Amino acid sequence: MGNVSRKEARGLGPDSTTTVEDTQPAALHTKLYEAILREDCTMIKGLLRDHPVNQPITVLADSTSHRFLLSQQTQPIIPIHLAAEYRKAQSLLCLLQHGADPEARDTRGLTTLHLMLLHWPITFTMWTIPGNRIQTILTEIQNNAVTCLRILCKHGAQVNARVDDNNKHSPLHMAVTYGTYLVLSILAQNGAHVNALNESSMTPLHMAADILNKEMMEVLVACGANVNCVVSSTGNTALKLAVCAASTKAGRMLAAGVGCIRLLLMSGAKVNAQDHEGQTAMHEACFGGREAIINLLLEFDANVNILTRNGESPIYTYLLRSSNIRDVALLARLLDLAYPLRLTNHQGVLPAGLMLPEFHLLRETLIKLSQKPSSLGDICKRSIRSVYGEKYKQHLKRLLPGKVWNSVYTYQDFTYLLK
Repeated sequence: MGNVSRKEARGLGPDSTTTVEDTQPAALHTKLYEAILREDCTMIKGLLRDHPVNQPITVLADSTSHRFLLSQQTQPIIPIHLAAEYRKAQSLLCLLQHGADPEARDTRGLTTLHLMLLHWPITFTMWTIPGNRIQTILTEIQNNAVTCLRILCKHGAQVNARVDDNNKHSPLHMAVTYGTYLVLSILAQNGAHVNALNESSMTPLHMAADILNKEMMEVLVACGANVNCVVSSTGNTALKLAVCAASTKAGRMLAAGVGCIRLLLMSGAKVNAQDHEGQTAMHEACFGGREAIINLLLEFDANVNILTRNGESPIYTYLLRSSNIRDVALLARLLDLAYPLRLTNHQGVLPAGLMLPEFHLLRETLIKLSQKPSSLGDICKRSIRSVYGEKYKQHLKRLLPGKVWNSVYTYQDFTYLLK
């Protein structure tokens, strides 16, 4: 079962008088397999006279040709699936023109489109120098994949067909996981539903927000994705998922996610939306303690006084972690926005971080502060900040006398309580 010679290839051409009627099934499968990988359309056409286009082919691993590829492909595979997996555009087109069914599924419940997305080439464009050989190869691979995708869409591939497994991903869900923003755009242009739900009731935008992929989020939003769609099982929105991901240790170290969060807020995401437990994006941001995210949410009028079902405010979640408490400047700012100041949950329990011995002075001070009625001046200052928020802070500075503005936007210093 070696390579098919040119003579053999000519013998299988459309004008040939030679047939493959006496070819053994194993040899026929191998020749068709190799012809698809070589994009030898003349050979493919000839072999399809004796092999149904939608019937799987099986190639033994000990074949002498394409040994590396064959070693991975010992299970039966439908010809069109083979062409899609290895991004052989000419073979794919040839098979479709000869009746290949793009909706034929493999044993895992995957169609041709699903398989193409599952095997979408990984790009490392940020790691290579533009114009060098590696970059050229990567670009060619990507272009081949895009060409195959366009061919499939043009020939009627079902762009909303869900995978027949436990996840029930649509092609758009798979594109978020395995593809690129360009794939999303092509699928959406060909009728893919941007608000499709998988088995977990997540939309493609939920998934893109969860991995902080801004380019994909931009495409989905531009194509009409609902930024306030809720995951039915949890009540999470794309905004809350993005804030949660960006507030992790990795998000902080990589300075990731702020652009994704701003995109959602600018696109109309409800900043104070609550999940099934009553948590908002601000609760997540305060628990993570990342100032850039907290500031951004405040800029869009996030409410620091909303309580969860267990009676926990964003201040409460901020005080759960000792690393947050040590950032006294941010703590002072949040405390000044909180009214009334609630330090306990519905069970009367204080935040775990605040209970650490090193914070005993701060704990006592905050407890007294929470029990002390605010002065009329403090209430007025808080009202001004509530109306104008962070977004119009500098505008207000131009309107008010400096002394008054400083009084409104000066926060209490708690540094001495941590010494």
